Amino acid sequence: MAEISLAAPRRGVGQVGRHWARYRAGYLFLLPAFALYAVFMIYPFIQSIYLSFTDWNGATATKNFVGLDNFTRLFNDSLLWTSLRHNIIWVVIGTIAPMVIGLLLAVLLGNRPRGFTLFRTVYFMPQVLSPVVIALVWGWIYNPVFGILNEGLDAVGLEEVSRGWIGDPDFALYAVLAAAIWAETGFVFVIFLAGLQNVSRDLLEAAMIDGANAWQRFWNVTVPQLANVINVVTALLLIGGFSVFDIIFVMTGGGPANATEVIATYTYKEAFTQNNVGYAATLSLVITAISLVASIVFIRLRERGES
Repeated sequence: MAEISLAAPRRGVGQVGRHWARYRAGYLFLLPAFALYAVFMIYPFIQSIYLSFTDWNGATATKNFVGLDNFTRLFNDSLLWTSLRHNIIWVVIGTIAPMVIGLLLAVLLGNRPRGFTLFRTVYFMPQVLSPVVIALVWGWIYNPVFGILNEGLDAVGLEEVSRGWIGDPDFALYAVLAAAIWAETGFVFVIFLAGLQNVSRDLLEAAMIDGANAWQRFWNVTVPQLANVINVVTALLLIGGFSVFDIIFVMTGGGPANATEVIATYTYKEAFTQNNVGYAATLSLVITAISLVASIVFIRLRERGES
């Protein structure tokens, strides 16, 4: 019995040694990236969890422990629920619209017609631009005095439609969302365009021989083979929708009258305007939790539908 108990550890140590000898180079290459990830991602996340249990104002050295007070405050915070509703609207429209438009453009250009390179460059160009630049450009487009949108509407006799788009509480959120959709569609288009290169031509030809029309070939042959690409794009858009900040902050700052307030802009204001860093850290955890849950639920539902 003694020999068996001593042999097992030696065999385990030997396995670890062989594993290290085999994969040592890989671990060493991963170490710098992991160190950066730990410093700039893991540590701040742990720090946010700690701060969510305090009332720290961001200036003093004192961080008083308040337990679950910040989490209790969440349920009675009406502005949080308003911001969450705006996030949900953003996620639903801001996920479906770019995917539909991007997939349509990818299918139309999948056969690389004349001018393909030009179209691909033009559609992807907004993704290269900074969100701040996009927000400024669209702010000029929506300007009620000299904006090209209102001038175009006036030119075709639709003066009654003209308005201060990002100054109207009823339209501000959707106006900013339109700018974001314009910016995201190019990214979705390029990803779907790459995915279409892996769609089996043999299956498409077989479906055509069997009498399937264009829509049937697209829905029953092309879309199933793009399932993994759709999963990735949807997950990215979902996470981006719940954490959106820059384009809203530059264009409206969450206004007018909180009409475009989302959780990220609300978190920023609590941290750097109201100096409620502890509560802001709690709000940041809400964004993280919602994004994570939404992504997991979507992927699980997608996998269940494929099985």
